[in-house]
Amino acid sequence: MKNFKPWKKYPLIADELAEVDALIQHTIQTPHQSLQTALLTMADNGGKYLRPSLLLLAAHVVGKVNQQTINLASSIEILHMATLIHDDIIDDSDLRRGNISIQAEFGKDVAVYAGDLLFTNFFDLMLDTTAEHEYLVRNAQTMSHILNGELGQMAERFNLEQTFTDYLNDIKGKTAALFRLAAEEGAHFAGGNAEESEALANFGENLGIAFQIVDDLLDYTGSDKLNKPTLEDLATGVYSLPLLLALDQPELRQKLLPILNKKREMSVSDMQLIQEILVNSSVIEKSRKLAQDYAQKAVDCLAIFPNNSATTLLKKMPQQLLKRSF
Repeated sequence: MKNFKPWKKYPLIADELAEVDALIQHTIQTPHQSLQTALLTMADNGGKYLRPSLLLLAAHVVGKVNQQTINLASSIEILHMATLIHDDIIDDSDLRRGNISIQAEFGKDVAVYAGDLLFTNFFDLMLDTTAEHEYLVRNAQTMSHILNGELGQMAERFNLEQTFTDYLNDIKGKTAALFRLAAEEGAHFAGGNAEESEALANFGENLGIAFQIVDDLLDYTGSDKLNKPTLEDLATGVYSLPLLLALDQPELRQKLLPILNKKREMSVSDMQLIQEILVNSSVIEKSRKLAQDYAQKAVDCLAIFPNNSATTLLKKMPQQLLKRSF
């Protein structure tokens, strides 16, 4: 696998990510050939290992990486893989990370089983790694936050009165919760105290919020044509930040309501018109500014730590995410 290569220029964690990579390969083994092929395909599809990197860097900020933190970094990525597979089933997405998705290549039945198996792999690895009740509970709570974020988003479908607070609560669950857990576990299991673990947890949460806002921006600005997941979101009433900000402006709302009121009857050309309205308005810059604000909040959380190589890398992470194009 080559998932850790984007971080090869950071010798501090490159070898550790290679260990994470090897442990994931070992953990996701199954005698069921169709599932095994699907799991290895997912693992090989070029993930950036952002969450394991966050966990390992948090560990380096307060102490040293150990076998526990390697195991936990692996478990975090396995949980992330499981959620992606299930997301693609729900969204009926053909692509993941620029490659054909598991559900499109192997069918929804294999994809459901593959995601379920990864959830059991995640829990098995957690139980093999720690007996700390608090962090077993914390992992279970994180899964609950992820689910509640997704359910909150589903409950807001076609809601033209949805607020930024509603949106923020949903993305704190569905996206930022796993970032928060990664940073907090890295700190705690490397010997960090409660204040250090909380500061890094808050760093992770704000980083995750910024990450999701950038993701939502790229839905509308990443190309001239909306991709299938974005079209699917619009067709099923899932409104992300740029659209919510536009609905908060009377002039834009007046343009958008006749289109959005068609709900599931919207055509592709209707949805492309929504993109055109948004990219030619101020909401793209407003969304970008919000992402920058949360990126800065993340950096501010690191103020209690002395400068070292790990802290420096963490401070760079928000800016790198702001600049991403996929």
